[in-house]
Amino acid sequence: MKITSARVIVTCPGRNFVTLKIETDQGVHGIGDGTLNGRELSVVSYLEDHVIPCLIGMDPRRVEDIWQYLYRGAYWRRGPVTMRAIAAVDVALWDIKAKMAGMPLYQLLGGRSRDGIMVYGHANGADIDRTVAAVATYIDMGYKAIRAQSGVPGVEKAYGVSGGTLHYEPADADLPTVTGWDTRKALNHVPQLFARLRDTFGFDYHLLHDAHHRYTPQEAANLGKMLEPYQLFWLEDATPAENQEAFRLIRQHTVTPLAVGEIFNSIWDAKDLIQNQLIDYIRATIVGAGGLTHLRRIADLAGLYQIRTGCHGATDLSPVTLGTALHFDTWVPNFGIQEYMRHTEETDAVFPHDYHYKDGYLFCSEQPGHGVDIDEELAAKYPYQRAYLPVARLADGQLWNW
Repeated sequence: MKITSARVIVTCPGRNFVTLKIETDQGVHGIGDGTLNGRELSVVSYLEDHVIPCLIGMDPRRVEDIWQYLYRGAYWRRGPVTMRAIAAVDVALWDIKAKMAGMPLYQLLGGRSRDGIMVYGHANGADIDRTVAAVATYIDMGYKAIRAQSGVPGVEKAYGVSGGTLHYEPADADLPTVTGWDTRKALNHVPQLFARLRDTFGFDYHLLHDAHHRYTPQEAANLGKMLEPYQLFWLEDATPAENQEAFRLIRQHTVTPLAVGEIFNSIWDAKDLIQNQLIDYIRATIVGAGGLTHLRRIADLAGLYQIRTGCHGATDLSPVTLGTALHFDTWVPNFGIQEYMRHTEETDAVFPHDYHYKDGYLFCSEQPGHGVDIDEELAAKYPYQRAYLPVARLADGQLWNW
C-alpha cells in the first residue's frame, strides 16, 4: 500500500481552515487538520514545500515511522508550524488505517473508556447580567459545564466577550484589532461574576473561567484564592507557561484547579508541569501537539500523576480535529472534559460529519475512520481571507498578552 498523492485544501466558511487530504493506491483517503489560527499559510507552505514531496510512495500504515520521520528527520523540531503540519499528516494516516480496518478510530486506540464526552460551552456577556443570562441558555440546552466570561467595567473589548452566543471567532480582522486590559479591574470583577452565578444557579453545574495568560503568577494565585468559594471546575491559562515553574507559586497559594496547554506543541512544554503536579488538566490539542500519536504520549504521562485531559476545542480547530478529538476522548482513560465551541452552519456543511451533541455530551462517529470528510466543491466556494487574532494593550499603551 502506498501514498499516491497528497494535497492541501484551504477554505474559509466563516474562518480559515487548512486541510490535508492523503490518497492511496487502494482508493482509501484520509483527512487531517493543519489550521494555525492567524498564521494558516505558514502551515500550507510547510506541507506543500517540505512534507508532501516526502510522503509520496510511503506506506500509510506506518504511522509511527512517518511521525518520527517528520519530527526527527527535519532536525528543526517542535514549534507551532512544524507540529501542526505533522498533526495533519498523522490524523490523515490514522483515518486511513481505521478505514482499512473497517472500524471507528477509537477502537484502534483501544476501545471505549466511556459512553459520552462531557463538553463545556462558552457563555459570555458585556456585563454580569448578560453573562448570567447566557449561562442560563446553556443550562437550558442541557450543558453540565459552562465557561463564563464577562465584560470588565472600564476595559475595552474584554477577552472572551463576543457578539453572539454560540459562535465566536476572535480572528476577526485583516490586521490585528487592539483590545484593552487592566489586571486590577479584572481581579475586582471576576469574583463578583462567579458569586452571582453560584447564587443564581447553585453548585450543581461545573463552571470554568479562562484567564488567557493575563496574570503574573502572584496575581493568578490571588485570583485562584478569591475564586475558591465558588468551586470552579478549573481556572484556565492563569499565567503564561513558557516558565513552567511559574505554576508552582500559584499552586502554593490556591486549591482552585488549574488547566493549561492549548498553545503547547509537545510533551516538553508540559513535562515539568505534569511531573511536579502543578496543574490538574492538560489542554494540549491533537492539531497543536503533533497529532494523535504524540497527544497519546502526553496523556499517558499525565495519567501517571492523576492529571486529566481537557482538550482545547475552539472554532479555530476544524471539525476534523473535533471529530478526531472525540475518538481520543472516548478512549483516553484519564479524560476530564472537552471544550465545544459550535461551528457555523457553513463550516459544518463543508466538513460532513456524524458526531452529535445530546444533553451535555458529544458522541463520536461510529463510521470507519474518524468520521469527518471534506466537500471540496463546496470548500472552493469559500476562498482564503487573511484574518489576525487581536492584540491587547494596557491603559498606558504597553503590549500585553492577548
